[in-house]
Amino acid sequence: MGGRRAIRRIQQAVPETAVVQDMTIEGRGLVAVDGKRVFIDGAITGESVSFRRLRRHRDYDEAELLGVDVPAAGRTTPRCRYFGHCGGCSLQHLTEAAQLALKERTLVESLRRIGAVQPDRLLPAVSGPAWGYRRRARLSVRDVPAKGRVLVGFSERHGSRVTDMRSCEVLHPAVAALIEPLGTLIGGLSIRQRIPQVEAAVADNATVLVFRVLETPSTADLALLQDFAGQHALRILLQPRGPDSLQTLEGGSDIGDLWYALADQGLRMHFAPTDFIQVNSSINQRMISLALELLAPDAGMRVLDLYCGIGNFSLPLARRAGEVLGVEGEAAMVGRARDNARLNAIANARFAMADLSQAAAAHDWAKGSFDAVLLDPPRAGAAAVLAPVARTGARRVLYVSCHPGTLARDAGTLVQAHGYRLAAAGILDMFPSTSHVESVALFERE
Repeated sequence: MGGRRAIRRIQQAVPETAVVQDMTIEGRGLVAVDGKRVFIDGAITGESVSFRRLRRHRDYDEAELLGVDVPAAGRTTPRCRYFGHCGGCSLQHLTEAAQLALKERTLVESLRRIGAVQPDRLLPAVSGPAWGYRRRARLSVRDVPAKGRVLVGFSERHGSRVTDMRSCEVLHPAVAALIEPLGTLIGGLSIRQRIPQVEAAVADNATVLVFRVLETPSTADLALLQDFAGQHALRILLQPRGPDSLQTLEGGSDIGDLWYALADQGLRMHFAPTDFIQVNSSINQRMISLALELLAPDAGMRVLDLYCGIGNFSLPLARRAGEVLGVEGEAAMVGRARDNARLNAIANARFAMADLSQAAAAHDWAKGSFDAVLLDPPRAGAAAVLAPVARTGARRVLYVSCHPGTLARDAGTLVQAHGYRLAAAGILDMFPSTSHVESVALFERE
């Protein structure tokens, strides 16, 4: 009964007006009406707007933007016609400068509010191409009989349905051009309802599509997939189970070689289609250069790289440091990092596997001493390794973060429990037009 009353109130909601007081990183403006917070999709701080409430909650309501009477200076026209409906982007209505300011503010406020710390120095924001930058993506697939076709793309902003989209402004052009053709291709397969996603990876030497298949494709299906790969000059792989089950259309296990160059360091990084790599090649290169500048490794230093992946930071560090130890939790990634060291003729980098989500005191890496440490953890952060990192004696710790909340939590621990100071912090705009906040923080101690 309570749910039905809530629906009636929403249906009867009338337009309201207000001045937007604040804005969230998800691109929603905040107003207060009669003491209750209302979040308005697409509204910007300082704007005078009209809105209608859509969903009611105990402590806040959600609303749609009906009109902007007085726009903010940071407002711009979204480039993508699907913006507001597609869940891939949330900030296209902000200029680049306004996006960077919002992300920087989110980082600084998180550090202050969650970690009770503030940086001695705020680093200039690192930005790059705003469009066509995304070289990795997981695209959802859904057969929608009511529309008479298969949809391929990102989920809708509100809900789990696949956005009815035919293009994308942030995907690498090699993938963006395939959205509509992919829907047509999959619509012609016998297993069209048994393909939940297609994962795309754009390397410097090839573009690969990984089809997650819940049923074995027929001979006719394989022929269509083969023709599509040839027509668009790409590779197609099948994934019937987990990431380790990748196979070619012929059923073989030789999935070929993918690589991207780190030109500034003279390196070539090899990876598998489902490996984690940074999605924005331009920002990745600038991020590595910044890490080298902040850590300042030299031939007399031992450096520890935790959550090292395929060696994206480890090998550039090894070009300057005396010795680098990279630690990663996935055996396949450790193997890839070792291969990358060998293929790039780097002998002073070694790699080990360890579960970095657990208490790390017993790990071999924690028993050594290091001059500097680089952390690049997942969204959950690096809480389990902070005490062992401090015990290594490292005077500098560089933390690369994809979530300002967990960075702030861990920053508080490093400063308040382990005697570091937050010497510098700043954002890296790895995902322009989205709510993703990538950042770096440098910690130092005597």
